[in-house]
This record gives sequence, C-alpha cells and structure tokens, in this order.
Amino acid sequence: MKQYYAYEHFRDDTNKLIDDVKEFAPEAILSIARGGYTLSHAMAEGLNIRDVQSIRTELYDGECKREGISLFGECNFRVKRVLVVDDIADSGETLEHIMNYLNENFSDVVFKSATLFYKKTSIYEPDFWINEASAWIEFFWEKDFV
Repeated sequence: MKQYYAYEHFRDDTNKLIDDVKEFAPEAILSIARGGYTLSHAMAEGLNIRDVQSIRTELYDGECKREGISLFGECNFRVKRVLVVDDIADSGETLEHIMNYLNENFSDVVFKSATLFYKKTSIYEPDFWINEASAWIEFFWEKDFV
C-alpha cells in the first residue's frame, strides 16, 4: 500500500515540526540526502538557520533495501546543537547509523533528530516526528517533478 504526501500536508506538518524543535534551539541543520533536503531547507527558513550541511546515505534502491548502509560526505560543526533531518524513519537503520556516527565523531555537539514520518517498527525513534506511517510514503517531491 502506498500513500501520497502532498505539499499542503508538508507545509502544515513542517510548521508543526518547527514549533516542536524551537525549544532545542538548533544552531545548524544536518540534512540526510536526499530525503531530508526539502524538509531541511524549509526548516532552515522557518528557524532562521544558515548553517545547513548534508550527508548522504544509501540504504534503498527505489523500494528495494540494500544489505548495508553506505555513508558519504563530511560534516564540519562549529556549534553545540545540531538538528539531523530526514523525511522518514522507516526501518530506522539510516538514522541510527548516522546518529551513532555523529555522536562518536563529534562528542562535544548535541544532536537531535527530526522527521515528518515515523514507523513504529523502526529501530530508531526520532526525537521529533509528526506522523506515524503505516504505508510506503510517496512524497510530493518524488512524484510531482518526474
């Protein structure tokens, strides 16, 4: 089963997520490419954060899951609080892998994670999330521009 996620829902949910993370007061955003790009940009605007970095992982080829996670890119943080942003915590493997990597390599920085969707079967629960997913989510940015 698939569920289409339209821009209007994204806009409203992103505003809720922005409100939720304000107390954390992130100084930078780390976007998980590619799913986190659109959300990261919107949140950076809403939180007035200019320091937006990205890291890329590969766990899926389309809807097919790979056997392991590949991590690409480097981070350079000169701040104390970073919000890690992705579109969904599906299996949770990507977020868990990245959060472990960040905590091991940047012990002086506090990292919190945020997603639009979270599946209860995920092995990692983001610090902030808006919707519980029970289907494969087709985001507007994946469908509307193809």
